[in-house]
Amino acid sequence: MKRTEPRHRASSTRTRDVTEALGTAGIIVVAAYIAAQMLSDVLSLKIAWVAGFSVDVGTFVYPFTFTLRDLVHKSLGKAAARTVIVAAGAINLVMAGAFAFAAWLPPDTASWPLQESFAAVLTPVWRIVIASIAAEVLSEMVDTEIYHLWVTRVAGRFHFAHHQWTRVLASNAVSVPLDSLVFAWGAFAGQLPVATVWSIFWANVILKGAVTLVSLPGIYLVPDKVGE
Repeated sequence: MKRTEPRHRASSTRTRDVTEALGTAGIIVVAAYIAAQMLSDVLSLKIAWVAGFSVDVGTFVYPFTFTLRDLVHKSLGKAAARTVIVAAGAINLVMAGAFAFAAWLPPDTASWPLQESFAAVLTPVWRIVIASIAAEVLSEMVDTEIYHLWVTRVAGRFHFAHHQWTRVLASNAVSVPLDSLVFAWGAFAGQLPVATVWSIFWANVILKGAVTLVSLPGIYLVPDKVGE
């Protein structure tokens, strides 16, 4: 009995260390996920001309949220990933409302003559806001299910699927086009020519796909949740 105590104690210490590491990593990736969601929504207010396409600048940041979601899932589990997705959607909605409120308030014109510029840039277009949040929540929820399916069903059957980057690539391969489809048509259908809407869709898919490839190694930054 006495011989097993040091081994048991060492095992308990390792488990405690992993749990503490997961707690710290979980806090960091959740904060990074929420921050990336908010930054991408704010940066989307700027439309840039890139490689012959009109692209909102938020597209350079937003694709990282899919890999960050995978990190939340990996370190904290499926339920936590779902909770963070819904929380991010609610935070983005509140942020849009806060911008609308700030733009609505009368300015102190004697000391701040920027009311028109502020309102022109930050007053939300609610159809675009709703389409954006709907696309985010739907696509990230689908990403969650595919990631979970890959880890629990596919990885055990195929040797190549044991590589962690494959779970990110598989989930993003579905969620990125879905996000772009819901957003492009939800925000601009009936407002822009069909060809333009498809152009927005393909520009988003191409750029988000490229960012996905860059972000693949990020999945190795955190350990798996204990017991998963």
